[in-house]
Amino acid sequence: MRVKDRRLARDQKLPRAGPQAFENHYWQLFGARWPELRRALLLPARQVALRDGLLQPYYLDEASVAAADALPLTAGDRIVDFCAAPGGKSLALARRLPPGATLICNERSSARRARLHRVLDSHLAPQLRRRVSVSGHDATRWGLIQPSSCQRILLDVPCSSERHVITDATHLGRWSASRPRRLSIQAFALLASAIDALEGGGSLLYVTCALTPAENDQVIARALRKRAGQVEYQTPELPWGESTEYGIHVLPDAAEGRGPLYVCLLHKILP
Repeated sequence: MRVKDRRLARDQKLPRAGPQAFENHYWQLFGARWPELRRALLLPARQVALRDGLLQPYYLDEASVAAADALPLTAGDRIVDFCAAPGGKSLALARRLPPGATLICNERSSARRARLHRVLDSHLAPQLRRRVSVSGHDATRWGLIQPSSCQRILLDVPCSSERHVITDATHLGRWSASRPRRLSIQAFALLASAIDALEGGGSLLYVTCALTPAENDQVIARALRKRAGQVEYQTPELPWGESTEYGIHVLPDAAEGRGPLYVCLLHKILP
C-alpha cells in the first residue's frame, strides 16, 4: 500500500465527532502539554467576587475582570459591549464608567437579553443603571447601520468554550472540528462589524474563551489583512497570560485555574 493510501486509510478510521475527536484535535494543537491542560480544564475555574461599585457581588473568572479592565475608557465615551450576556464583563465596565460616558450592552438572543437585564438591574445602583442601556441588535450589522458611532467596544465573541464542552457529556458528544471553524467565521464577521462601528482613534478589545488559534490570532490576522490601514493591534498587559503573535492567552494549567481567555486590543487609525 502506498504512503498516501495508508494515510487515507488511517484518517478514515479517526472519529470525526465526539470525545475522541475532541481529544485528537487538542492533542494536535498542544502536544505533550494537552494532558495537564485538560486536567486543569476539568477543575473548578478560579473565580473572584466583583464588588466595587456594585449592589451585590458578582462571581466570574479573575482573568475576565482583568480583560475588561484592559479596555481604556475616557470621559464622554460611547461604549458598546457587542455580545454582552450574561453580563459579567458589562458589570466590570460599568463599575469604571468615567464621567459622561455611557454603556450599551447588546445581546441579540431574547432569552439571554432577559438574563442580562436581570443581572444589570440587581447589581447596579439606579444612578449608574441609568447610564447603562440594553439593545438587541444583530452585531454583525452594527458597523453597516451605525458606522463610526462609538469610541470603545468590548467584543467577547461566541466561541468554542472548551472548558464548558469538556465537562458536558452532551456537548462533548456533539463536538466536531467544524465547530471552531464555524465559530471563527462568525467571530470575524463580528470583528469586522465592530471595526467599522468604531470611530477613528477608538479602541476595541477582542476576547474569547477559546483554546484554538483559529478563533484567536487567526481572526485578528484576517482582520488586519481585510482592514489594512484602518486598525493596528496592541498586546494588552494582562497578568498570568502567555504572549501570542497578536495578543495574550491565559491558560488554566499555567495560570492557577484562570482562563482560558484570549485578549487582543485593536485601535482604529485616524483617517
